[in-house]
Amino acid sequence: MQLNDRQDYDLAYMLKFENVAWYENGKVRILDRRIYPIRVEHVICDSYKDVAKSIKDMVTQSEGPYTAAAMGMVLAYHETENLKKDEIYPFMENAAFELSNARPTTSAQMSGIVNGSLDVLKECINSSLERQETVDKLFEYAYNYVNNNYKKYSIIGKNLAEIIPDEGSIMTQCFAGTVVGTMLRECKKMNKHIKLYCAETRPYYQGARLTASVAKDMGFDVTVISDNMPAYTMKTKKIDLFTSASDVITMDGYVINKVGTFQIALAAKHFNIPYYVTGTPDEKHETIETVTIEERDPNQVLESLGQRITMDGVKGYYPAFDITSPDLITGIVTDKGIFTPYNLSEYN
Repeated sequence: MQLNDRQDYDLAYMLKFENVAWYENGKVRILDRRIYPIRVEHVICDSYKDVAKSIKDMVTQSEGPYTAAAMGMVLAYHETENLKKDEIYPFMENAAFELSNARPTTSAQMSGIVNGSLDVLKECINSSLERQETVDKLFEYAYNYVNNNYKKYSIIGKNLAEIIPDEGSIMTQCFAGTVVGTMLRECKKMNKHIKLYCAETRPYYQGARLTASVAKDMGFDVTVISDNMPAYTMKTKKIDLFTSASDVITMDGYVINKVGTFQIALAAKHFNIPYYVTGTPDEKHETIETVTIEERDPNQVLESLGQRITMDGVKGYYPAFDITSPDLITGIVTDKGIFTPYNLSEYN
């Protein structure tokens, strides 16, 4: 196998490849980000359907589902051992569909990953490779996809780090995954000392458990605030910059991200604090009308870490994402530089 030099060096524990999603010996191991760092446990997937369920059930978040889908395709091929030759590709097509559609908001991006696996499989079939050689090729594709993604995120992280002032105070929303790690890694290289204020991000607490853990693990000053504190914190702690990742950036400049992003962007606008989004514009979404906002089990809003916090009969509402309009966004930080929401067509 031709595996490129690893790009997860000097990153936090939970950003190491093996602790995101990893195929080995007929199983995929996924760090359970729903409970980390309260407990450090991995979900072991014996089938691609287990991987798809883990993606749907939020076992892995941020960049994690993409890695899991790529590794899930390796596992799917492992499952074809007892199928007839003409049954293998249809089985893999179905696996690709289920993995990429486990979460509807990101299905367009996920389909590109699993379709890449299908292309590798076609080449293997046309070359009459042995089963283990095919597994190796599919794993090589999955690994290099993840590694190249980290390399791209490293550029984004560097571009973001360059605009953060030394001794600056940064507010984050949800969990930007590898971008947070690479941004902090670049700040270290630039000898910038920064403070992070992380909104907790209910109901999964990604900001409190994941972003804050990465920052602490990498030696940074980090403070967690509840989701109703960002505006007051911006004023009292003199926040210099607000940043978030993005689940989707449409070509007309809208950002779809974890619910709560919109209201923090509004507060940032009020206090004249720049808001920089990290990610890349998605040509599959020319306009905001093409995006489906996922709504999840409302009962999760009525709970906190598995404990019911409301009386019986109280209702919940759980839109997983919200939409931030271009007028609230200072810049979109990509691997090709920083763009405004109004010139994203120049990205390509």
